[in-house]
Amino acid sequence: MSLKARLTEDMKTALKAGNKDRLKVIRLMLADIKRIEVDSRKELDDAATLAVLEKAVKQRRDSIEQFVRGQREDLADIERAELKVIEDYLPEQLSPEELDALLVATIKSTGASSIRDMGKVMAAIKSEAAGKADMGVVGARVKALLA
Repeated sequence: MSLKARLTEDMKTALKAGNKDRLKVIRLMLADIKRIEVDSRKELDDAATLAVLEKAVKQRRDSIEQFVRGQREDLADIERAELKVIEDYLPEQLSPEELDALLVATIKSTGASSIRDMGKVMAAIKSEAAGKADMGVVGARVKALLA
């Protein structure tokens, strides 16, 4: 079952169960997916759908940080709840050890030796770590390993 189909089925389930909070988040995700499909005039595959969900996760994390900094825990709690729903649709995240092993292997396979090769490493790692790791964290780890 595709990720989009799973979202649609979960939306129906949430609607029948009366779970309004979960339903709201799933509808937002489906609306984002539909907007991109209409703009690009093609149906999104699972990789593109995953990218939409990753973007939503990043937005939620940024919002939580801003709300906490602004002492608005009530709004941060709402964002955290939405984040949990969205994360249910992402693949299992890599542990720090798994991520480091993947990065070391990618650095060896690309022949990267200095910080100038960071772009090459990031391009190679992007397909393997997509949805499984925060690319901001990956970038920081690559920089540290190449320095």
